[in-house]
Amino acid sequence: MRDVSENVVISAPEWIDDVVDWNGVYATDEAKMRVAIELAAANVRRKTGGPFGAAVFEAHSHRLVSVGVNSVVRLNNSVAHAEMMAIMMAEQRVGSYSLHRPDRDHALATSCDPCAMCLGAVLWSGIRRVVTGAGRDDALAIDFDEGPVFPESYSYLESRGIRFARGVLRDEAAAVLASYRRQGGPIYNA
Repeated sequence: MRDVSENVVISAPEWIDDVVDWNGVYATDEAKMRVAIELAAANVRRKTGGPFGAAVFEAHSHRLVSVGVNSVVRLNNSVAHAEMMAIMMAEQRVGSYSLHRPDRDHALATSCDPCAMCLGAVLWSGIRRVVTGAGRDDALAIDFDEGPVFPESYSYLESRGIRFARGVLRDEAAAVLASYRRQGGPIYNA
C-alpha cells in the first residue's frame, strides 16, 4: 500500500478567484502585467507565499488561461514558483505538455524576471512570449538570488523563438518586492 506522503499536491491558494477576472481580455503587455502584479501583491497581503505572480494568456485572443503565485513555503516545495505554477496549470487546462502548436501560442506574464529554473520551464513548456515586470536587480535588492541567469540565457531563448518584453510596469512590480521585505517575508532561497 502506498503512503499518501508519496503524492505531490500542487494547488493554488483559495483566494485566486477573488482576485482574477477569468473572463477578461488582456490585449496589452501592461494589462497582462497588471494581472501578474496583482497576484503577487495579493499573495503578500494574504501571507500565502512569496512576492511573485504569473499568468499565462492565449496569444491571439489575449484570454487568461492560468495563473500562479509563489507557493514555495505554503506547499513546502522549492519548485512551486509563480511561473511554474502558471505553466503547470495552463498545460493541465489545455490538456497538453506543450503550450505551442501550429494552431495556438501562449504568452507568460511574470511580475519579476524569471529565475534559472523558470527560464528553463519557459523553453520546455512551449511558451513563445514572456513579459516581465521587476528585474533581477530588484529581486537581488531584497536578497532573492535568481541563480545562473545571464544575458546569454536570454539570447539562447530568443534564438529558439521566444520573445521577451522586459521591465513592463517595473516600478509597480518592484514595489511588491519591497513590501514583502518590509513585512519580513522569508527569503527561502538564500
